[in-house]
Amino acid sequence: MPADAAAFLAGIDADWARLVAQVGPCGHEPKPAREPYEALVRAVAYQQLHVKAGDAILARLLALHPQQAFPLPAQLLDADFDAMRACGFSARKIETIRGIAAATLEGVVPGLYAALALPDEELIARLSALKGIGRWTVEMFLIYSLDRPDILPADDFGVREGYRLLKSLETAPAPTALAAIGAAWSPHRTAAAWFLWRVPRPPKAKARRAAAG
Repeated sequence: MPADAAAFLAGIDADWARLVAQVGPCGHEPKPAREPYEALVRAVAYQQLHVKAGDAILARLLALHPQQAFPLPAQLLDADFDAMRACGFSARKIETIRGIAAATLEGVVPGLYAALALPDEELIARLSALKGIGRWTVEMFLIYSLDRPDILPADDFGVREGYRLLKSLETAPAPTALAAIGAAWSPHRTAAAWFLWRVPRPPKAKARRAAAG
C-alpha cells in the first residue's frame, strides 16, 4: 500500500482525518504470489463460512493432492464428486470450482503474469462472468492477490456500514451511491476500503439505545 495513501485520505475532510488518526497506518497485507486460479478456488471455499471452517475444507482438499502445493486445474476438473463433498464443499461450490478449473484450462482465467497486465474492469468482467463468482469475489482477488491500489468493493456490507458510521448517517448508502462517492478517493480506494472496514463500531447496547431513541 503506498505510504501516502493514509495522508491522502486524511486530507479529504475532518471525518477521514479523525478515522486515520484513530486507526493508524494502513496495514493492508496482500498475497500477490498466488495464481488467479488458486485464489478464486480458495475464495469459493470460504464463501459464506467462518475462517476456521474454510481452513478445514481447504486442508482436506489439499490432502487429496499431496504431490502439489495446490491441486492443478485438470485434477479439480476430474475430481470425484463424493471426494469433494467429503472435503465439505456443497454441490454448488463443486460446480463453481469445476467451472473455474475449466475456464483456467480454456484461458478465460489468466495466469498470474497475464493478470498483472490486465486492467481492473477487464478482469472483473471476465471473472465475474463465471458461474458462482460475483463482482465482490473478483474485487477481493484484485485487492489481496493482485495488490491493486484503487479497488472499492461498494457492494461490501462492511465498507458501506463503515461509511455510514464515518458520516453519522441513518442508513448506509446503496452500492451505486457509494461507488459515486468513492470516486473522490481514487487512486487510493483500496486503502479507503481498508480504513472503512475498521471504523470503530458502537457497543451493541449503545447501538440499541440509539436506535430506540
